[in-house]
Amino acid sequence: MPLAVCIVTVAAVVRGVFATIITLPPDETYYWEWSRHLAGGYFDHPPAIAVLIRLGTLLLGNGPLGVRIGSVCAGWGASLLLVLLARRLAGDRAAVIAAVALCCMPLAAAGLVLATPDAPLLFAFTLALLALDHAISAEPGSRAASRWWLLAGVALGLAFVSKYNAVLLPVGVCIACVAMAPLRRQLRTAGPYLASVVALLMFAPVVVWNARHQWVSFRFQLGHGFAEGHGTPLSREASLIGGQLALVSPVLFALFAIVVVQAIRSGEPRRAMLGVVSATVFLFFCVGAWRHPAEANWQAPAYVPAVALLAVHVTETRARAWSRWAAAGCALGALMAAAIYVQSIVPVLPITARDDPTARGTGWDALAVRMQNLAHTEAARTGTRVWLGGDRYQEASELAFHLPSHPETFSLNLDSRPNQYDLWPGFPDRAHRGDDLILAFEIRSADSVGPVVRRLRPFFDDARFLALVELRRGAEVRTRRRVWLLEGWHGSWPPNGFTP
Repeated sequence: MPLAVCIVTVAAVVRGVFATIITLPPDETYYWEWSRHLAGGYFDHPPAIAVLIRLGTLLLGNGPLGVRIGSVCAGWGASLLLVLLARRLAGDRAAVIAAVALCCMPLAAAGLVLATPDAPLLFAFTLALLALDHAISAEPGSRAASRWWLLAGVALGLAFVSKYNAVLLPVGVCIACVAMAPLRRQLRTAGPYLASVVALLMFAPVVVWNARHQWVSFRFQLGHGFAEGHGTPLSREASLIGGQLALVSPVLFALFAIVVVQAIRSGEPRRAMLGVVSATVFLFFCVGAWRHPAEANWQAPAYVPAVALLAVHVTETRARAWSRWAAAGCALGALMAAAIYVQSIVPVLPITARDDPTARGTGWDALAVRMQNLAHTEAARTGTRVWLGGDRYQEASELAFHLPSHPETFSLNLDSRPNQYDLWPGFPDRAHRGDDLILAFEIRSADSVGPVVRRLRPFFDDARFLALVELRRGAEVRTRRRVWLLEGWHGSWPPNGFTP
Protein backbone atom coordinates (compact mmCIF):
# COMPACT_ATOMS: atom_id res chain seq x y z
CA MET A 1 0.00 0.00 0.00
CA PRO A 2 2.75 2.59 0.74
CA LEU A 3 4.22 1.91 -2.71
CA ALA A 4 0.88 2.54 -4.40
CA VAL A 5 0.44 5.79 -2.49
CA CYS A 6 3.95 6.85 -3.46
CA ILE A 7 3.26 6.14 -7.14
CA VAL A 8 0.09 8.23 -7.32
CA THR A 9 1.67 11.02 -5.27
CA VAL A 10 4.70 11.27 -7.56
CA ALA A 11 2.34 11.29 -10.55
CA ALA A 12 0.35 14.13 -8.97
CA VAL A 13 3.54 16.14 -8.42
CA VAL A 14 4.48 15.65 -12.07
CA ARG A 15 1.03 16.82 -13.12
CA GLY A 16 1.46 19.85 -10.85
CA VAL A 17 4.73 20.75 -12.58
CA PHE A 18 3.13 20.58 -16.01
CA ALA A 19 0.11 22.48 -14.73
CA THR A 20 2.50 25.36 -14.05
CA ILE A 21 4.18 25.19 -17.45
CA ILE A 22 1.37 24.59 -19.93
CA THR A 23 -0.55 27.66 -21.08
CA LEU A 24 -4.31 27.76 -20.50
CA PRO A 25 -6.54 26.93 -23.49
CA PRO A 26 -9.85 28.78 -23.87
CA ASP A 27 -12.03 26.27 -22.01
CA GLU A 28 -9.93 26.73 -18.87
CA THR A 29 -9.96 30.52 -19.05
CA TYR A 30 -13.73 30.27 -19.60
CA TYR A 31 -14.08 28.27 -16.38
CA TRP A 32 -11.74 30.77 -14.68
CA GLU A 33 -14.22 33.50 -15.64
CA TRP A 34 -16.94 31.43 -13.94
CA SER A 35 -14.86 31.41 -10.77
CA ARG A 36 -15.06 35.21 -10.71
CA HIS A 37 -18.88 34.98 -10.76
CA LEU A 38 -19.70 32.14 -8.35
CA ALA A 39 -23.25 30.86 -8.73
CA GLY A 40 -25.38 27.76 -8.26
CA GLY A 41 -24.88 26.79 -11.88
CA TYR A 42 -23.61 27.86 -15.27
CA PHE A 43 -24.72 27.61 -18.86
CA ASP A 44 -22.56 24.57 -19.62
CA HIS A 45 -21.99 22.73 -16.33
CA PRO A 46 -22.69 22.68 -12.58
CA PRO A 47 -20.45 24.83 -10.35
CA ALA A 48 -17.82 22.48 -8.86
CA ILE A 49 -15.03 23.45 -11.24
CA ALA A 50 -15.66 27.16 -10.63
CA VAL A 51 -15.39 26.63 -6.88
CA LEU A 52 -12.14 24.65 -7.25
CA ILE A 53 -10.61 27.36 -9.43
CA ARG A 54 -11.74 30.09 -7.05
CA LEU A 55 -10.07 28.32 -4.12
CA GLY A 56 -6.90 27.77 -6.12
CA THR A 57 -6.61 31.36 -7.29
CA LEU A 58 -7.26 32.66 -3.80
CA LEU A 59 -4.36 30.50 -2.62
CA LEU A 60 -1.88 30.86 -5.52
CA GLY A 61 -3.10 33.78 -7.62
CA ASN A 62 -4.40 34.04 -11.18
CA GLY A 63 -1.68 32.01 -12.85
CA PRO A 64 -1.80 28.58 -14.51
CA LEU A 65 -1.05 26.71 -11.27
CA GLY A 66 -3.57 28.77 -9.32
CA VAL A 67 -6.26 27.87 -11.85
CA ARG A 68 -5.30 24.20 -11.96
CA ILE A 69 -4.18 23.30 -8.43
CA GLY A 70 -7.70 22.29 -7.40
CA SER A 71 -7.97 19.86 -10.29
CA VAL A 72 -4.50 18.46 -9.62
CA CYS A 73 -5.45 17.84 -5.97
CA ALA A 74 -8.79 16.34 -7.00
CA GLY A 75 -6.98 13.99 -9.36
CA TRP A 76 -4.57 12.98 -6.60
CA GLY A 77 -7.51 12.33 -4.27
CA ALA A 78 -9.27 10.24 -6.91
CA SER A 79 -6.09 8.21 -7.41
CA LEU A 80 -5.76 7.50 -3.69
CA LEU A 81 -9.39 6.44 -3.48
CA LEU A 82 -9.00 4.11 -6.46
CA VAL A 83 -5.93 2.55 -4.82
CA LEU A 84 -7.99 1.96 -1.67
CA LEU A 85 -10.78 0.37 -3.70
CA ALA A 86 -8.39 -2.00 -5.48
CA ARG A 87 -6.77 -2.92 -2.16
CA ARG A 88 -10.16 -3.74 -0.64
CA LEU A 89 -10.94 -6.01 -3.55
CA ALA A 90 -7.68 -7.92 -3.86
CA GLY A 91 -4.94 -6.66 -1.55
CA ASP A 92 -1.76 -4.60 -1.77
CA ARG A 93 -0.56 -5.97 -5.12
CA ALA A 94 -3.84 -4.95 -6.72
CA ALA A 95 -3.40 -1.47 -5.24
CA VAL A 96 0.02 -1.14 -6.87
CA ILE A 97 -1.27 -2.40 -10.23
CA ALA A 98 -4.18 0.05 -10.11
CA ALA A 99 -1.81 2.90 -9.27
CA VAL A 100 0.51 2.09 -12.16
CA ALA A 101 -2.32 1.57 -14.67
CA LEU A 102 -4.04 4.80 -13.72
CA CYS A 103 -0.89 6.92 -13.78
CA CYS A 104 0.18 5.53 -17.16
CA MET A 105 -3.13 6.36 -18.86
CA PRO A 106 -3.04 9.58 -20.94
CA LEU A 107 -6.55 10.22 -19.58
CA ALA A 108 -5.08 10.78 -16.11
CA ALA A 109 -1.57 11.93 -17.00
CA ALA A 110 -2.82 14.76 -19.22
CA GLY A 111 -6.49 15.16 -18.33
CA LEU A 112 -5.91 15.69 -14.62
CA VAL A 113 -3.53 18.55 -15.37
CA LEU A 114 -6.36 20.67 -16.76
CA ALA A 115 -8.99 22.62 -14.84
CA THR A 116 -12.12 20.98 -16.25
CA PRO A 117 -15.28 19.52 -14.67
CA ASP A 118 -13.86 16.02 -15.18
CA ALA A 119 -11.40 16.38 -12.28
CA PRO A 120 -13.96 16.91 -9.49
CA LEU A 121 -16.27 14.41 -11.20
CA LEU A 122 -13.65 11.64 -11.13
CA PHE A 123 -12.87 12.35 -7.47
CA ALA A 124 -16.54 12.18 -6.48
CA PHE A 125 -17.19 9.16 -8.73
CA THR A 126 -14.33 7.20 -7.16
CA LEU A 127 -15.37 8.14 -3.63
CA ALA A 128 -18.91 6.96 -4.39
CA LEU A 129 -17.67 3.60 -5.71
CA LEU A 130 -15.50 3.05 -2.62
CA ALA A 131 -18.40 3.92 -0.30
CA LEU A 132 -20.75 1.66 -2.26
CA ASP A 133 -18.31 -1.24 -2.01
CA HIS A 134 -18.26 -0.82 1.76
CA ALA A 135 -22.06 -0.49 1.86
CA ILE A 136 -22.85 -3.68 -0.05
CA SER A 137 -20.17 -5.60 1.88
CA ALA A 138 -21.81 -4.76 5.22
CA GLU A 139 -24.90 -6.46 6.60
CA PRO A 140 -27.90 -4.97 4.79
CA GLY A 141 -29.75 -2.53 7.02
CA SER A 142 -26.99 -2.37 9.64
CA ARG A 143 -25.66 0.89 11.03
CA ALA A 144 -22.38 0.35 9.25
CA ALA A 145 -24.15 -0.10 5.92
CA SER A 146 -26.25 3.01 6.53
CA ARG A 147 -23.16 5.10 7.25
CA TRP A 148 -21.53 3.99 4.03
CA TRP A 149 -24.71 4.62 2.05
CA LEU A 150 -24.76 8.11 3.56
CA LEU A 151 -21.19 8.73 2.39
CA ALA A 152 -22.13 7.37 -1.03
CA GLY A 153 -24.95 9.93 -1.13
CA VAL A 154 -22.54 12.75 -0.28
CA ALA A 155 -20.15 11.58 -2.99
CA LEU A 156 -22.98 11.30 -5.50
CA GLY A 157 -24.07 14.83 -4.61
CA LEU A 158 -20.52 16.05 -5.28
CA ALA A 159 -20.58 14.23 -8.60
CA PHE A 160 -23.91 15.86 -9.50
CA VAL A 161 -22.52 19.35 -8.86
CA SER A 162 -19.46 18.50 -10.97
CA LYS A 163 -20.95 17.27 -14.23
CA TYR A 164 -24.38 16.14 -15.38
CA ASN A 165 -23.25 12.77 -16.71
CA ALA A 166 -22.78 11.75 -13.06
CA VAL A 167 -26.41 10.63 -13.26
CA LEU A 168 -25.13 7.49 -14.99
CA LEU A 169 -23.59 6.30 -11.70
CA PRO A 170 -26.91 5.75 -9.88
CA VAL A 171 -28.39 4.40 -13.11
CA GLY A 172 -25.65 1.75 -13.23
CA VAL A 173 -26.05 0.93 -9.52
CA CYS A 174 -29.82 0.54 -9.96
CA ILE A 175 -29.36 -1.77 -12.93
CA ALA A 176 -26.95 -3.91 -10.92
CA CYS A 177 -29.26 -4.03 -7.88
CA VAL A 178 -32.29 -4.98 -9.95
CA ALA A 179 -30.46 -7.56 -12.06
CA MET A 180 -28.64 -9.40 -9.26
CA ALA A 181 -30.45 -11.18 -6.44
CA PRO A 182 -27.71 -10.62 -3.82
CA LEU A 183 -27.85 -6.87 -4.48
CA ARG A 184 -31.65 -6.68 -4.58
CA ARG A 185 -31.58 -7.05 -0.80
CA GLN A 186 -30.11 -3.56 -0.67
CA LEU A 187 -33.28 -2.13 -2.19
CA ARG A 188 -35.26 -3.39 0.81
CA THR A 189 -33.17 -1.25 3.18
CA ALA A 190 -33.19 2.49 3.80
CA GLY A 191 -29.58 2.98 2.67
CA PRO A 192 -30.05 3.56 -1.08
CA TYR A 193 -32.94 5.94 -0.50
CA LEU A 194 -31.03 7.87 2.17
CA ALA A 195 -28.15 8.26 -0.29
CA SER A 196 -30.54 9.46 -2.99
CA VAL A 197 -32.09 12.09 -0.72
CA VAL A 198 -28.69 13.41 0.37
CA ALA A 199 -27.47 13.61 -3.23
CA LEU A 200 -30.59 15.44 -4.39
CA LEU A 201 -30.35 17.91 -1.52
CA MET A 202 -26.78 18.71 -2.52
CA PHE A 203 -27.89 19.09 -6.13
CA ALA A 204 -30.81 21.37 -5.20
CA PRO A 205 -28.87 24.67 -5.69
CA VAL A 206 -28.15 23.65 -9.29
CA VAL A 207 -31.84 22.91 -9.85
CA VAL A 208 -32.85 26.25 -8.31
CA TRP A 209 -30.34 28.11 -10.47
CA ASN A 210 -31.67 26.39 -13.59
CA ALA A 211 -35.26 27.16 -12.62
CA ARG A 212 -34.34 30.83 -12.33
CA HIS A 213 -32.69 30.75 -15.77
CA GLN A 214 -35.39 28.91 -17.75
CA TRP A 215 -33.57 25.56 -17.33
CA VAL A 216 -30.92 26.79 -19.72
CA SER A 217 -28.14 24.45 -18.56
CA PHE A 218 -30.32 21.35 -18.68
CA ARG A 219 -31.66 22.33 -22.10
CA PHE A 220 -28.19 22.99 -23.44
CA GLN A 221 -26.76 19.65 -22.29
CA LEU A 222 -29.74 17.68 -23.58
CA GLY A 223 -29.39 19.36 -26.95
CA HIS A 224 -25.62 19.01 -26.88
CA GLY A 225 -25.78 15.29 -26.23
CA PHE A 226 -28.85 14.16 -28.17
CA ALA A 227 -29.42 16.54 -31.07
CA GLU A 228 -28.72 15.25 -34.56
CA GLY A 229 -25.05 15.82 -35.38
CA HIS A 230 -22.79 15.97 -38.41
CA GLY A 231 -21.31 12.90 -40.04
CA THR A 232 -22.70 9.39 -40.28
CA PRO A 233 -23.49 7.14 -37.30
CA LEU A 234 -20.62 4.82 -38.21
CA SER A 235 -18.13 7.66 -38.53
CA ARG A 236 -19.21 9.05 -35.14
CA GLU A 237 -18.85 5.65 -33.49
CA ALA A 238 -15.42 5.19 -35.06
CA SER A 239 -14.37 8.61 -33.84
CA LEU A 240 -15.60 7.81 -30.33
CA ILE A 241 -13.69 4.53 -30.14
CA GLY A 242 -10.61 6.17 -31.61
CA GLY A 243 -10.76 8.77 -28.86
CA GLN A 244 -10.93 6.06 -26.22
CA LEU A 245 -7.87 4.31 -27.65
CA ALA A 246 -5.99 7.59 -27.39
CA LEU A 247 -7.15 8.21 -23.83
CA VAL A 248 -6.17 4.87 -22.32
CA SER A 249 -3.94 3.18 -24.94
CA PRO A 250 -5.25 0.41 -27.24
CA VAL A 251 -3.92 -2.44 -25.11
CA LEU A 252 -5.44 -1.21 -21.84
CA PHE A 253 -8.70 -0.45 -23.61
CA ALA A 254 -8.98 -4.06 -24.76
CA LEU A 255 -8.08 -5.38 -21.31
CA PHE A 256 -10.63 -3.09 -19.67
CA ALA A 257 -13.36 -4.38 -21.97
CA ILE A 258 -12.50 -8.00 -21.13
CA VAL A 259 -12.40 -7.58 -17.35
CA VAL A 260 -15.64 -5.55 -17.30
CA VAL A 261 -17.49 -8.28 -19.19
CA GLN A 262 -15.98 -10.97 -16.97
CA ALA A 263 -16.94 -9.08 -13.81
CA ILE A 264 -20.56 -8.78 -14.97
CA ARG A 265 -20.71 -12.48 -15.86
CA SER A 266 -19.05 -13.55 -12.60
CA GLY A 267 -22.13 -12.88 -10.50
CA GLU A 268 -19.95 -11.78 -7.57
CA PRO A 269 -21.91 -8.76 -6.29
CA ARG A 270 -19.08 -6.30 -5.59
CA ARG A 271 -17.24 -6.85 -8.84
CA ALA A 272 -20.38 -7.17 -10.90
CA MET A 273 -21.61 -3.81 -9.65
CA LEU A 274 -18.35 -2.19 -10.75
CA GLY A 275 -18.64 -3.87 -14.12
CA VAL A 276 -22.24 -2.75 -14.62
CA VAL A 277 -21.41 0.84 -13.69
CA SER A 278 -18.49 0.89 -16.14
CA ALA A 279 -20.56 -0.63 -18.93
CA THR A 280 -23.48 1.72 -18.29
CA VAL A 281 -21.35 4.83 -18.66
CA PHE A 282 -19.49 3.54 -21.69
CA LEU A 283 -22.47 2.16 -23.60
CA PHE A 284 -24.63 5.20 -22.93
CA PHE A 285 -22.32 7.41 -24.95
CA CYS A 286 -21.85 4.75 -27.60
CA VAL A 287 -25.61 4.79 -28.12
CA GLY A 288 -25.66 8.59 -28.01
CA ALA A 289 -22.93 8.80 -30.67
CA TRP A 290 -25.35 7.16 -33.08
CA ARG A 291 -27.12 10.53 -33.22
CA HIS A 292 -24.54 13.10 -32.12
CA PRO A 293 -20.72 13.24 -31.90
CA ALA A 294 -19.49 12.42 -28.40
CA GLU A 295 -16.33 13.92 -26.95
CA ALA A 296 -13.78 11.35 -25.84
CA ASN A 297 -13.59 12.56 -22.22
CA TRP A 298 -17.32 12.01 -21.64
CA GLN A 299 -16.67 8.31 -21.00
CA ALA A 300 -13.83 8.93 -18.54
CA PRO A 301 -15.79 7.76 -15.45
CA ALA A 302 -16.18 4.31 -17.04
CA TYR A 303 -12.46 3.68 -16.55
CA VAL A 304 -12.47 4.19 -12.79
CA PRO A 305 -14.13 0.83 -12.01
CA ALA A 306 -12.39 -0.74 -15.01
CA VAL A 307 -8.94 0.03 -13.58
CA ALA A 308 -9.90 -1.57 -10.25
CA LEU A 309 -11.24 -4.66 -12.01
CA LEU A 310 -8.11 -4.99 -14.14
CA ALA A 311 -5.93 -4.79 -11.04
CA VAL A 312 -8.00 -7.50 -9.36
CA HIS A 313 -7.88 -9.78 -12.39
CA VAL A 314 -4.12 -9.45 -12.88
CA THR A 315 -3.58 -10.09 -9.17
CA GLU A 316 -5.72 -13.21 -9.00
CA THR A 317 -5.23 -14.87 -12.37
CA ARG A 318 -2.60 -17.53 -12.80
CA ALA A 319 -2.07 -16.75 -16.48
CA ARG A 320 1.19 -14.90 -16.93
CA ALA A 321 -0.07 -13.53 -20.23
CA TRP A 322 -2.34 -11.16 -18.33
CA SER A 323 0.58 -9.66 -16.43
CA ARG A 324 2.56 -9.28 -19.64
CA TRP A 325 -0.32 -7.65 -21.51
CA ALA A 326 -1.06 -5.33 -18.60
CA ALA A 327 2.61 -4.33 -18.44
CA ALA A 328 2.63 -3.73 -22.18
CA GLY A 329 -0.50 -1.62 -21.95
CA CYS A 330 0.93 0.47 -19.14
CA ALA A 331 4.22 0.93 -21.02
CA LEU A 332 2.41 2.05 -24.16
CA GLY A 333 0.17 4.36 -22.18
CA ALA A 334 3.19 5.86 -20.41
CA LEU A 335 4.88 6.51 -23.77
CA MET A 336 1.73 8.18 -25.07
CA ALA A 337 1.45 10.32 -21.94
CA ALA A 338 5.14 11.27 -22.14
CA ALA A 339 4.68 12.26 -25.78
CA ILE A 340 1.81 14.56 -24.77
CA TYR A 341 3.94 16.15 -22.04
CA VAL A 342 6.89 16.72 -24.38
CA GLN A 343 4.69 17.96 -27.21
CA SER A 344 3.07 20.54 -24.93
CA ILE A 345 6.48 22.10 -24.25
CA VAL A 346 8.71 21.31 -27.25
CA PRO A 347 6.73 20.22 -30.34
CA VAL A 348 8.28 17.03 -31.70
CA LEU A 349 5.36 15.30 -33.39
CA PRO A 350 4.48 15.96 -37.06
CA ILE A 351 1.33 17.88 -36.18
CA THR A 352 0.64 21.45 -37.24
CA ALA A 353 0.02 23.93 -34.44
CA ARG A 354 -3.51 24.47 -35.73
CA ASP A 355 -4.35 20.77 -35.33
CA ASP A 356 -2.42 20.16 -32.10
CA PRO A 357 -4.66 20.07 -29.00
CA THR A 358 -1.67 20.85 -26.78
CA ALA A 359 -1.18 24.20 -28.59
CA ARG A 360 -4.63 25.64 -28.01
CA GLY A 361 -3.42 27.92 -25.24
CA THR A 362 -0.57 29.48 -27.21
CA GLY A 363 -0.60 32.97 -28.70
CA TRP A 364 -3.39 34.45 -26.62
CA ASP A 365 -1.04 36.53 -24.51
CA ALA A 366 0.26 38.26 -27.65
CA LEU A 367 -3.29 39.01 -28.77
CA ALA A 368 -4.13 40.46 -25.35
CA VAL A 369 -1.08 42.75 -25.38
CA ARG A 370 -1.80 43.96 -28.89
CA MET A 371 -5.44 44.72 -28.15
CA GLN A 372 -4.57 46.49 -24.91
CA ASN A 373 -2.09 48.71 -26.75
CA LEU A 374 -4.68 49.50 -29.40
CA ALA A 375 -7.22 50.34 -26.70
CA HIS A 376 -4.78 52.68 -24.94
CA THR A 377 -4.01 54.43 -28.22
CA GLU A 378 -7.70 54.87 -29.04
CA ALA A 379 -8.57 56.09 -25.53
CA ALA A 380 -5.75 58.65 -25.65
CA ARG A 381 -6.88 59.85 -29.07
CA THR A 382 -10.59 60.26 -28.35
CA GLY A 383 -10.88 60.41 -24.56
CA THR A 384 -13.65 57.80 -24.63
CA ARG A 385 -13.85 54.50 -22.79
CA VAL A 386 -12.74 51.53 -24.84
CA TRP A 387 -14.07 48.02 -24.08
CA LEU A 388 -12.54 44.73 -25.29
CA GLY A 389 -14.09 41.45 -26.38
CA GLY A 390 -14.82 39.00 -29.16
CA ASP A 391 -17.75 37.14 -30.61
CA ARG A 392 -16.91 33.89 -28.79
CA TYR A 393 -16.12 33.01 -25.21
CA GLN A 394 -12.67 31.87 -26.34
CA GLU A 395 -11.49 35.39 -27.18
CA ALA A 396 -13.31 37.08 -24.31
CA SER A 397 -12.01 34.78 -21.57
CA GLU A 398 -8.44 34.61 -22.87
CA LEU A 399 -8.26 38.41 -23.06
CA ALA A 400 -9.55 38.80 -19.51
CA PHE A 401 -7.09 36.22 -18.20
CA HIS A 402 -3.95 37.52 -19.92
CA LEU A 403 -4.46 41.26 -19.39
CA PRO A 404 -2.70 42.29 -16.16
CA SER A 405 -5.78 43.97 -14.68
CA HIS A 406 -8.08 41.06 -15.63
CA PRO A 407 -10.76 43.49 -16.89
CA GLU A 408 -14.35 42.72 -17.77
CA THR A 409 -14.52 41.60 -21.39
CA PHE A 410 -17.47 40.62 -23.57
CA SER A 411 -18.42 37.67 -25.72
CA LEU A 412 -21.08 38.99 -28.12
CA ASN A 413 -22.26 35.58 -29.43
CA LEU A 414 -23.80 37.16 -32.51
CA ASP A 415 -22.28 34.54 -34.81
CA SER A 416 -21.46 31.78 -32.32
CA ARG A 417 -23.23 29.44 -29.94
CA PRO A 418 -24.85 30.80 -26.75
CA ASN A 419 -22.78 30.49 -23.58
CA GLN A 420 -22.44 31.82 -20.04
CA TYR A 421 -21.67 35.33 -21.27
CA ASP A 422 -25.29 35.59 -22.43
CA LEU A 423 -26.36 35.34 -18.79
CA TRP A 424 -24.00 38.06 -17.55
CA PRO A 425 -24.36 41.80 -18.21
CA GLY A 426 -23.09 42.42 -21.73
CA PHE A 427 -21.76 45.43 -23.59
CA PRO A 428 -25.18 47.10 -23.98
CA ASP A 429 -25.75 46.66 -20.22
CA ARG A 430 -22.42 48.11 -19.11
CA ALA A 431 -21.37 50.64 -21.76
CA HIS A 432 -22.56 54.22 -22.21
CA ARG A 433 -23.55 56.00 -25.37
CA GLY A 434 -20.41 57.09 -27.22
CA ASP A 435 -18.16 54.29 -25.87
CA ASP A 436 -15.89 52.35 -28.22
CA LEU A 437 -15.52 48.59 -28.59
CA ILE A 438 -12.48 46.68 -29.88
CA LEU A 439 -13.24 43.14 -31.01
CA ALA A 440 -11.17 40.14 -32.12
CA PHE A 441 -12.56 37.62 -34.61
CA GLU A 442 -11.24 34.40 -36.02
CA ILE A 443 -10.79 34.40 -39.77
CA ARG A 444 -13.29 31.86 -41.07
CA SER A 445 -13.69 32.91 -44.71
CA ALA A 446 -12.42 35.29 -47.37
CA ASP A 447 -14.85 37.92 -46.09
CA SER A 448 -12.53 40.49 -44.50
CA VAL A 449 -15.37 42.23 -42.64
CA GLY A 450 -17.36 39.32 -41.30
CA PRO A 451 -20.99 38.97 -40.18
CA VAL A 452 -20.46 40.41 -36.68
CA VAL A 453 -19.06 43.73 -37.86
CA ARG A 454 -21.76 43.93 -40.54
CA ARG A 455 -24.46 43.49 -37.89
CA LEU A 456 -22.90 45.97 -35.48
CA ARG A 457 -21.93 48.68 -37.96
CA PRO A 458 -25.37 50.44 -37.92
CA PHE A 459 -25.17 50.79 -34.13
CA PHE A 460 -21.88 52.71 -34.11
CA ASP A 461 -20.59 55.89 -35.75
CA ASP A 462 -17.83 54.04 -37.54
CA ALA A 463 -16.13 50.66 -37.87
CA ARG A 464 -12.42 50.37 -38.70
CA PHE A 465 -10.09 47.45 -39.21
CA LEU A 466 -7.09 47.86 -36.90
CA ALA A 467 -4.82 44.85 -37.12
CA LEU A 468 -4.29 41.24 -38.12
CA VAL A 469 -2.78 39.39 -35.15
CA GLU A 470 -1.10 36.02 -35.52
CA LEU A 471 -1.42 33.56 -32.65
CA ARG A 472 1.83 31.62 -32.70
CA ARG A 473 3.35 28.55 -31.16
CA GLY A 474 6.98 29.50 -31.32
CA ALA A 475 7.68 30.47 -34.92
CA GLU A 476 4.63 28.63 -36.27
CA VAL A 477 1.39 30.50 -36.90
CA ARG A 478 -1.45 28.59 -35.23
CA THR A 479 -4.33 30.87 -36.22
CA ARG A 480 -5.09 34.53 -36.86
CA ARG A 481 -7.49 37.09 -35.48
CA ARG A 482 -8.79 40.26 -37.14
CA VAL A 483 -9.12 43.17 -34.75
CA TRP A 484 -11.77 45.81 -35.41
CA LEU A 485 -12.62 49.09 -33.72
CA LEU A 486 -16.27 50.11 -33.43
CA GLU A 487 -16.43 53.82 -32.57
CA GLY A 488 -19.17 55.83 -30.93
CA TRP A 489 -21.90 53.48 -29.73
CA HIS A 490 -25.44 54.77 -30.42
CA GLY A 491 -27.03 53.12 -27.38
CA SER A 492 -28.99 50.31 -29.08
CA TRP A 493 -28.03 46.73 -29.92
CA PRO A 494 -28.99 43.98 -32.39
CA PRO A 495 -30.73 40.89 -30.96
CA ASN A 496 -28.60 37.75 -30.83
CA GLY A 497 -31.53 35.35 -30.98
CA PHE A 498 -30.85 33.83 -27.55
CA THR A 499 -33.54 33.89 -24.88
CA PRO A 500 -32.31 32.69 -21.46
